[in-house]
Amino acid sequence: MRRIKWGVLAPGRIARGFVNGLKVLENAELYAVGSRDYNRAVSFAQEFGFQKAYGSYEELAKDPDVDVIYVASPHHLHFENTLMCLENDKAVLCEKPFTINSRQLEILVRTAREKRIFLMEALWSRFLPGLQEAKRLIDSGAIGKVKILNADFGFKAPYDPNSRLFNPVLGGGSLLDIGIYPVFLSLYFLGYPDEIKAQAIKAPTGVDESISISFLYNSGALANIHSTFAANTNTDANIYGDKGKIHIQRQWFRPSTVLLSQENETVQKLEFPARANGYEYEAEEVMRCLDEGKEESDAMSLDMSLQLMKLLDAIRSMCSIVYTDYD
Repeated sequence: MRRIKWGVLAPGRIARGFVNGLKVLENAELYAVGSRDYNRAVSFAQEFGFQKAYGSYEELAKDPDVDVIYVASPHHLHFENTLMCLENDKAVLCEKPFTINSRQLEILVRTAREKRIFLMEALWSRFLPGLQEAKRLIDSGAIGKVKILNADFGFKAPYDPNSRLFNPVLGGGSLLDIGIYPVFLSLYFLGYPDEIKAQAIKAPTGVDESISISFLYNSGALANIHSTFAANTNTDANIYGDKGKIHIQRQWFRPSTVLLSQENETVQKLEFPARANGYEYEAEEVMRCLDEGKEESDAMSLDMSLQLMKLLDAIRSMCSIVYTDYD
C-alpha cells in the first residue's frame, strides 16, 4: 500500500487518540495539522511529529499534498468543516456523529458522490475485531435466531448548561454524544427497525440527559438501548438468541473480550487485544479504500451512515428534542 498523508483538522482530545492509533500503521504519514489557533497546531505537530502546522482549517484543506483529512472538531461543526474539505477536493474521515441531522448529511453525501471524493464516518467500533466477530457469530447462527439485544452507554457528568454535553447550540444531549453507539450496534447487528419507541428525561436546556429506546423488528427481535449523563452504567451489551447468547463486556463499544454461551452451556471467551488503542482499524480501512481508488467504504457505507442519522432524527422527533439552530 502507498503511503497516505494525513491531515488532522482540530487537534483536540479525540484527535490525540486517533493519531496514537495512526502511529502504528506503517503506510500512515503524519503530515499536517490545522487549528484555528496556530500555536496549538504547532504544539500538536511537534508532539506527534507532523511535518506542517496551519493556523486555519482552510489552509490545511488547500494543501495540495494532503491525501485525507480527519475532521475532529465538535460535532456541531462537522457539517461545515467536512463540506469545506470536500469543496477543496479532499478525502474526509469525519468523527461521529457525522452531522447534527440527516438533512446536513444528505448534502455531504451528495457533494462527495458528485465530486467522486472519498468520505466516511469515523465510527471506530464498526472496525474493531471484537464487534466484527460478534457480528460473524450472529450471522452464522451461533446463538440461533436473535430475540433480544440490550446495550447501554452511560457516565455521570456534572450539569453545565454551557458545556458541549448540555448546550443545544453545540448539539448537546446523550443521544448524539454516546447514545449513537448502542443505536449503531442495533443497526449493525439487526438492521433498520420496523418500529421505534423512545422517551427521554431532559436537562433544563432541553437536550436529553437520559434516553431510552426500543427497536422492534418484524423478525421477532427487540432491542432495548439507553444512554445517560446521569449515572455510570454497565456499558455492556448482551445479544440473546434462541440457542445461546453473546455478552460483549464493558466497555462494549471498544471490546477486547466477547463471551459466547451456547445451548450446551459451554462458554467461550474470545479476546481481541488492539494493536494500539483501536482507532488504527478505521484508519486502516480508509487507507485501504484510498489505495484501491474507492469513493466510499463497503464496511461503513454512506448509506449506512444515512440510515443511522435518520434513526437518530426519528428518536429526537419522538422525544421532541429540537436543535433550533440546525433543524
